[in-house]
Amino acid sequence: MPLTVAVQMDPIERINIAGDSTFALLLEAQARGHALVYYPPERLSLSGSRVMALVQDIAVRDVAGDHVTLGEPRRMDLGSEADVVLLRQDPPFDLAYVTTTHLLERIHPRTLVVNDPASVRDAPEKLFVMHFPQLMPPTLITRDRAEIEAFRAEHGEIVMKPLYGNGGAAVFKVALKDPNFGSLFDLFSTTFREQWVVQRFLPRVSEGDKRIILVDGVAMGAVNRVPAENDIRSNLVRGGAAKDTDLTPREREICETIGPELKKRGLIFVGIDVIDGNLTEINVTSPTGVRAIKKLGGPDLAAAIWDAIEAKR
Repeated sequence: MPLTVAVQMDPIERINIAGDSTFALLLEAQARGHALVYYPPERLSLSGSRVMALVQDIAVRDVAGDHVTLGEPRRMDLGSEADVVLLRQDPPFDLAYVTTTHLLERIHPRTLVVNDPASVRDAPEKLFVMHFPQLMPPTLITRDRAEIEAFRAEHGEIVMKPLYGNGGAAVFKVALKDPNFGSLFDLFSTTFREQWVVQRFLPRVSEGDKRIILVDGVAMGAVNRVPAENDIRSNLVRGGAAKDTDLTPREREICETIGPELKKRGLIFVGIDVIDGNLTEINVTSPTGVRAIKKLGGPDLAAAIWDAIEAKR
């Protein structure tokens, strides 16, 4: 049955379609005959009890530089006129992002929001993962210098990164005796009001940071992201190289442990990050990896995601 699908995302005209998972979802939805409309998050409104958006009809093509045709803007009641909303804007996970989850929560599940907006709000990538400490490297969430110093003394080299960052931005490796630590601590203290993430450094990150995609709680595909030379960040947008990969028994154990919780929370499309058998993040806001996995000969995860969505309608 054809569905009306609204996608909430950053400006569609500016995306790099070669690696954009949202675009892969739109191509698959269009191929299945679903009607597509688009709006950026700033066009979402609450009017009394109605969740409204200023939307545009879209047609998408897998052609770089000519990937979308936009219709004229029109108002849509997402609660009564849309069957599915894809919540797909990128972080930062700030109050603007949180506000959109409060608005979309009012229409879900009558209109199916993917992922469940309340669960997205309650499961920030680098905090939700702390529900599974037995799967993780030693990790500290803090902004207290004494706590960091004690953690560093115990574990040696560490990584410091923003709690609500994304795409590898502001990720730093700090040595046990590092003359830059004081300045870095000051920088983080003045830049971020919230706590940040301090984690034991995993040297085998040089061999790759595996992105595993789970669909409705089941591991469906993976890509190994290998950092560029002289960089610890493996994100593809930071120069990491995508390599094909299989799941190890430890990685399957991780997926089987967290999968039921993802399904229970309505987190249909999730990307987890695993380094050397250690779970480091559970990405629920706008996970990537779908196009990279298919390009490397892996499964068509956009199709698997739409199979899961359609089964819930």
